[in-house]
Amino acid sequence: MIKRTIHQIVEMLDGAFFSNLDQHVEIQGVSIDSRTVQSKNLFIPIKGEHFNGHEFVQKAIDLGATATLWMEGEPCPPTEIPVIYVKDTLVAIQTLAREYRKQLQTKVIGITGSNGKTSTKDILASLLETQFKTQKTFGNLNNHLGVPLTILQLEPETEMAVIEMGMSGLGEIELLSSIALPDVAIITNIGEAHLDQLKTRERIAQAKLEILSGLRHNGTFIYDGDEPLLQEAVQIQNLGDRAVTVGLKSSNSYYPFFISIEREGISFSLPVQRPIFYLPMLGKYQVLNALSAIAVCHYYGISNEQIRNGFLQAKITGGRNELIKTPKYTILNDSYKSNPSSLCVSLETLSTLDYKKKIVVLGDMNGLGSDEVSLHEKVGEQLDPKHIDYVFTVGKLAEHIAKVAKGRFPEGRVTSYQSAEQGELIDQLKVIAETDSIILIKGSRENKLDIVVEELKDSSASTREAVEVS
Repeated sequence: MIKRTIHQIVEMLDGAFFSNLDQHVEIQGVSIDSRTVQSKNLFIPIKGEHFNGHEFVQKAIDLGATATLWMEGEPCPPTEIPVIYVKDTLVAIQTLAREYRKQLQTKVIGITGSNGKTSTKDILASLLETQFKTQKTFGNLNNHLGVPLTILQLEPETEMAVIEMGMSGLGEIELLSSIALPDVAIITNIGEAHLDQLKTRERIAQAKLEILSGLRHNGTFIYDGDEPLLQEAVQIQNLGDRAVTVGLKSSNSYYPFFISIEREGISFSLPVQRPIFYLPMLGKYQVLNALSAIAVCHYYGISNEQIRNGFLQAKITGGRNELIKTPKYTILNDSYKSNPSSLCVSLETLSTLDYKKKIVVLGDMNGLGSDEVSLHEKVGEQLDPKHIDYVFTVGKLAEHIAKVAKGRFPEGRVTSYQSAEQGELIDQLKVIAETDSIILIKGSRENKLDIVVEELKDSSASTREAVEVS
């Protein structure tokens, strides 16, 4: 984490001034949340539309904050610790992170994309750890506050940092890239997420390509070579051999020679020397995420043997294509986010798996704009009773999935619920999900489908305990 004196912090925040200052006091790390302040933190109060972090500075001091930033014009600054005055605390934390990044020797890999950026982050970090001291974005800290916080948590001796970058509109990735200054930039794919803001896939591609704005001189760009929208844009950039493509087509720099989908993972190989890798994650699309990670590793001299070991040690963020084995059934937990392209690949993955019974619980796909109803209806058209036994939907938008699917499935096999917290949904799943069933749970986090996941996990554990006792 960042460790600097007050004097150094003021210098990094050009234009700041201070009071109550012992300029030799050292801060260790930063916090924007008074509930999680650690000893010697620099507290940075963020002011939003419905909250004002300045109101919680005393709590931060009580928990051990050494100093605080303070927005000019805010009343009643504290007197017992150094106060660094800035025009805007949000801009200040972004500036501080950018300056700290410039002072580090760490190589930064920035990752964005409509789908797969979290999985790619997790896979890549596990591979890099086989040779380098590595840190990565924690959880979902991938926005205008999360990226600065991630960078400010980097230790000086960290050699590799894998930084995830999310967005909802134009200009956001450009800002994050200017803060992280990546040595390698990755775009996993272009999907339909954020159509409500950006309207078209072309504008989504434009927004994702903003990651190149902060790419360091001679930096490498890795992207989905099967996506025409990216191919056309990259040609204009004139990156030459600094552009590396991944995809299923043999025209890409990295593509799979073969793919074998198994119950708990995927085996695949590369065409040159045909090294075989095993990734303990489900979904053919995960191969593309793995190829991006391999491309980075080859760029930094990591061997195929180290890559094999790294795949086996991958630590995956929960709620993203997470395979949960219980004593009774298997849960495929993808409850964090859903959009048409990611749902399509989840259903494709499910169709390739060999289980006695297959059940899907599908929540709303948010952020789709004016086409949201028709896009949900298309999902209902894609659901195949040959590969799926039961369909449950959660939410008002997902109800459109069920309405179409009911015409394709036997009576009683498709059911709609408005909330994941309705007890009937959990009860029905517990009855239907017999031994050797798999349950795909896919939706946006607003649907709170993680509640369903936890209930099913607890239910299966209770079943096991009852059997053991009897």
